[in-house]
Amino acid sequence: MGFRVWVLSILILHGVFARIGVAEGEGSHRTERISGSAGDVLEDDPVGRLKVFVYELPSKYNKKIVQKDPRCLTHMFAAEIFMHRFLLSSPVRTLNPEEADWFYTPVYTTCDLTPNGLPLPFKSPRMMRSAIKLISTSWPYWNRTEGADHFFVVPHDFGACFHYQEEKAIERGILPLLKRATLVQTFGQSNHVCLKEGSITIPPYAPPQKMQAHLIPPDIPRSIFVYFRGLFYDVGNDPEGGYYARGARASIWENFKNNPLFDISADHPTTYYEDMQRAVFCLCPLGWAPWSPRLVEGVVFGCIPVIIADDIVLPFADAIPWEEIGVFVAEKDVPNLDKILTSIPTEVILRKQRLLANPSMKQAMLFPQPGQPGDAFHQILNGLARKLPHDKSIYLSPGNKVLNWTAGPVGDLKPW
Repeated sequence: MGFRVWVLSILILHGVFARIGVAEGEGSHRTERISGSAGDVLEDDPVGRLKVFVYELPSKYNKKIVQKDPRCLTHMFAAEIFMHRFLLSSPVRTLNPEEADWFYTPVYTTCDLTPNGLPLPFKSPRMMRSAIKLISTSWPYWNRTEGADHFFVVPHDFGACFHYQEEKAIERGILPLLKRATLVQTFGQSNHVCLKEGSITIPPYAPPQKMQAHLIPPDIPRSIFVYFRGLFYDVGNDPEGGYYARGARASIWENFKNNPLFDISADHPTTYYEDMQRAVFCLCPLGWAPWSPRLVEGVVFGCIPVIIADDIVLPFADAIPWEEIGVFVAEKDVPNLDKILTSIPTEVILRKQRLLANPSMKQAMLFPQPGQPGDAFHQILNGLARKLPHDKSIYLSPGNKVLNWTAGPVGDLKPW
């Protein structure tokens, strides 16, 4: 009986009062200012600070792929599609390549889907090589720098390593032809071969309209303390267990499946978005890769993200104060999750929720159509603008080559 009373008191304290904190932030002038340079970057306007030339490629590299399988428009890797659409009508676009700061190649490498809707990256390297060969032989700009003033959106599990299993991704490494380019990628893990220095780490795509349609009234209490829906084990790809999520998800289930503070399940209910808005903490553990759409959903729905992924590099880390809005738990400390979360002072929780209630924070995590000021598209442009001007060393003398076109697995060299 004593334990139940303690649980109820925790839920009341962290549920009702926590929701009041969010309501104050949303409904009054008490929305807390994001401190330091992060706030300035979030609200920055990149227009006028850079010009982007968009290569016109045959539709087989982009539009026809989506026509063949429209599911690509809604999966978590769809940023490559919507970034292309955004740039076509963006004021940073220039039709004169001679004045461009950056060159963008719209190739949709994540749209080869299984019947279950999972992307198969096996053709991606050949597709990317084909597109680079085309731009390098049709325009003079690639050859001036071998891609050092080009950027590519590569939102695979492990970015330009183009494999969904980490061991294979590490073995493959980043596609050699992309080693001078700037990569815009969802994957971010420090000291990892698949994260190129200078990459811009972005959030995965989460459908803004769908989330908007599931908003609940802001005065509904946050009566769930800890929430998670998703796989704990991947029996198909990790039959022995322990490798998937480096065992962190299995540990969450084994330690807290019967804990009344934890609303966790492998089921995915139709009320998933609504439930997140009723929760104080949303678990964001690694899966095969360190990141997941839960990061986006947590921020958008004001649910404090509990990030369990050692060495993760978070989206727009120079703009979003993740330490202030989230909770970081080391993978080895998962068995102590209940103690860690219940020991966080109420005033700390309220401050995190007020920061999450800031509209600019939510906007920076989304790819809306059409684009809006401060959204993820503009944060990417901010990242590109901060890399300007290009150092003179990126320009090669005529005939000078740095990249090896024949490097990499033999299968990558086959025509696409």
